[in-house]
Amino acid sequence: MNMYKILFLTAVAGHLLCGYCDMLITYVEGGQFRFSELSDNIKMQNVFSKMPEGNPVRSMVLGTLALTLCFFGYYGLVHWTAQYAEGYSRIMFAGMSFFFLFGVAHHILCGAAEWIYIRFGLTDHAREAVIDFFKKTSVTMIVCYTGLLVFNAAYIIAVLSRAVPLPLWAAAVNVIPLALIMVPLHIGGSMNWAGAVMFAALFLMV
Repeated sequence: MNMYKILFLTAVAGHLLCGYCDMLITYVEGGQFRFSELSDNIKMQNVFSKMPEGNPVRSMVLGTLALTLCFFGYYGLVHWTAQYAEGYSRIMFAGMSFFFLFGVAHHILCGAAEWIYIRFGLTDHAREAVIDFFKKTSVTMIVCYTGLLVFNAAYIIAVLSRAVPLPLWAAAVNVIPLALIMVPLHIGGSMNWAGAVMFAALFLMV
């Protein structure tokens, strides 16, 4: 087993763990939190009254570990791509850097927002504080997902242009198209399940 395969497997493990962390703050007994519910405190209360206070904390801590594991796989793909298409690899590295630097912060802030809402009694005042918190820290989410989009767009173009020795179908086994397929299904952690599939495929192809 070469080093790239080890790095890709590490990313698979990281995405699966991060997906679990997403589920900790998305699913509760008999319900699922959706951002559209932020405007309705009754719906928020129905969901979060059943969520253990430790879930957001566990998600923040394990999520940091998970994203660290993912980092090795993304860096491995950048390094592998550089052997064939240095220009694309540089774009991927830039996207990856913003994704992880701001992604860790975004993941922690999401967990912190839920913890604040639960800790301060599920009140409407707590909900308003959470909304204000999200608005003031939204830059972390925007930069994180912009970085992820740049990384994957460069990877897809490198595959489709034959700049790297991968089959054309590898462009479809990518975080962005796979996550978009899952969006209508409202699956929590869809980006992470898609990431795990992508790196599992890369493990087999490289």
